[in-house]
Amino acid sequence: MNHVHLRAGGVSVLLDTEGATLPRVLHWGADLGALDDAAVAEVRRASITPPASGTPDEPFELSVVPEQTAGWLATPGVSGHRAGTAFSTAFSVTSLDVAENLDAAGVPLAGRVAVAAHDEVAGLTLAWTLELTVDGLLRHRAAITNTGNDVIGNGIATPPDAVFDLATLDVVLPLPQEAREILDFTGRHLRERQPQRHEFTAGTHLRETRRAHAHDGTLLLLAGEPGFAYTHGEVWGIHVAWSGNVRSFAERAMPSGQAVLGGGELLVPGEIRLAPGESYEGPWVYGSYGRGLTALSRRFHEFLRSRPGHPRTPRKALINCWEAVFFDHDLGRITAIADAASEVGIERFVLDDGWFKGRRGIAAGLGDWYVDEDVYPEGLGPLIAHVTGLGMEFGLWFEPEMINLDSDLARAHPDWVLRLPSRMPVSSKSQQVLDLTVPEAWQYIYDRIHAILSAHDIGFVKWDFNRDLIDAGRQATGTPGIHLQTRAVYRLLAALREAHPDVEFESCASGGGRIDLGILEYTQRVWTSDVLDPLERQVIEAGTGLLLPPELMGSHVSSPRSHSTGRQHDLSFRAATAFFNHFGVEWDLTKASPEDREELACWIALYKEHRALLHSGVALRLDSSDPARRVHGVVSHDLSEAILGIVQLKPGLSHPPAKLRIPGLDPDRTYRVAPLSPGDELLRFRGVWAPAWWAAGIELTGRVLAESGLRAPNQYPEHAAIVRLVAVD
Repeated sequence: MNHVHLRAGGVSVLLDTEGATLPRVLHWGADLGALDDAAVAEVRRASITPPASGTPDEPFELSVVPEQTAGWLATPGVSGHRAGTAFSTAFSVTSLDVAENLDAAGVPLAGRVAVAAHDEVAGLTLAWTLELTVDGLLRHRAAITNTGNDVIGNGIATPPDAVFDLATLDVVLPLPQEAREILDFTGRHLRERQPQRHEFTAGTHLRETRRAHAHDGTLLLLAGEPGFAYTHGEVWGIHVAWSGNVRSFAERAMPSGQAVLGGGELLVPGEIRLAPGESYEGPWVYGSYGRGLTALSRRFHEFLRSRPGHPRTPRKALINCWEAVFFDHDLGRITAIADAASEVGIERFVLDDGWFKGRRGIAAGLGDWYVDEDVYPEGLGPLIAHVTGLGMEFGLWFEPEMINLDSDLARAHPDWVLRLPSRMPVSSKSQQVLDLTVPEAWQYIYDRIHAILSAHDIGFVKWDFNRDLIDAGRQATGTPGIHLQTRAVYRLLAALREAHPDVEFESCASGGGRIDLGILEYTQRVWTSDVLDPLERQVIEAGTGLLLPPELMGSHVSSPRSHSTGRQHDLSFRAATAFFNHFGVEWDLTKASPEDREELACWIALYKEHRALLHSGVALRLDSSDPARRVHGVVSHDLSEAILGIVQLKPGLSHPPAKLRIPGLDPDRTYRVAPLSPGDELLRFRGVWAPAWWAAGIELTGRVLAESGLRAPNQYPEHAAIVRLVAVD
């Protein structure tokens, strides 16, 4: 076999497997159609980079794990050494297996390629796997094994137990010359997923997360044609599915100009030292291609929805009591909030931080996972009975990976703190990290959470993670601990999920600090950000939504004045922002006015009525020449219905606003377009211009909506409206 051609969902991945070197990607992008051997030979011939002035005599070959020995002089796929030797690899393929039309843990695949290769001189074996889903999403990963023996290639005897110190194991995908612009995301706590664009110039654009807590990290690293947007421009992107330290890079090597997207786990020096026979497997690195960001994003959404563990039942409208009470827990006050929540239609009540022993503030209690009898003298039973008696599900907050030094656990087991033997890491939020690589610590946390979930009727766990992993060594060995800590967290979540399959787990990390497809193998929801200001949320959720479908993103309606920013917004804007995602409330409803409670109940009813479409349909995003406006929504797979949010972020550039062209509908069907109450809030304001169709609705074909559009209403800044489109023929 001299090539492999996988095709699915409008995507082709063409691999050159001729010879003994590692596979080379000849094409990753739009479907090439059926190719015979002669056509592949021509593609291969057209892809060869000939020698040039000042370059090696042989053309370089860029493999999926790049090697300097193949002429690639940019970032290598494998870096490391064996006591100063074996610093460069020359892998030779020993086996190649191709399987088509199969499942991977229940996920339908168009095909899988598995390659094994060996470097006898370096004493290393490499395994590389690529999978293509039926929707055209690609993922690949590599693993390396130390097969060293007594003698390596230069004839110098080495001890049989010589280790191989692994520094990096990255996998890459090539990009065409058309990919000349980079888009990725940065930010901070309370401002995650802020987009940044720039030219794809020569050199390496490297993004690293060195603290396993990535508010400033990028969910996606994207490269495409200049000006690519939601609906136009070819674009390619990668995502590293790992919840510890990660690295991703966009690189343009010179003088060839060959561009790649690559990534893997970021390893701390000395973190992976492979004794003979030991292996290390890197995380999945996902790749998606599309003509426009929406097409690229859809591949991720459909893959996530195809997983066996993806939530299938309606996403319960919930209330979280954190911003209502903080640490001031009082049974009477909390039950009153639950009563008010039930009255407006809430289906899940979540008790946040402050319920366990000694937890009256951030400085104490973490690790002591016992109900605080001073606050709940009869335990959580009475509160849970009250909540479930109202017809709501009960949820509970944990932060299992952290420990306060002011806790019974830390006093009893100071050796369970993740730290170097000689020093304590700097404090963050008055807490340290619990070393879950210590078997007894892991078992203690499992036992405590398991006991609480077993003793009570609990259907939801908010799993928080509130500090960076800084100077994260293991006391017992003095070695780095981030990789092993991440693995231990995965094992802990897997064990609890197995013991409590009906409990839904949310990944929270001071909001959006841990959102990746690694943690989402064990959780069913992410907390997108700690900021509840809807204006901030519009940007954060737009970025997060490129990777995740809306049903996985928690989005809440807060009190009128945002706790994080101090800004005030109308309820219509707060609710319209949360409406499309997994809807929730974080507000002391006992202090809300009767009018606000009545309107909130209408929003919750609207969410329940339409969540089946919101959480199964195809994301619909409109490009806009005016950055003041965001238009987004969802369309059903059969194209019979769509719902759009029209969001005015700031004062517009034109008045009246430009017409909206709405793609993604059936061009030959007629749609009735009308505002959806209570998302028709424009009608409540005098002096706000609205087009003639706004009050009574309008009927237009999908072709007219896509090619000509319709006039959108003018809105006050920081307001939103909801529009529904329903096919009438």
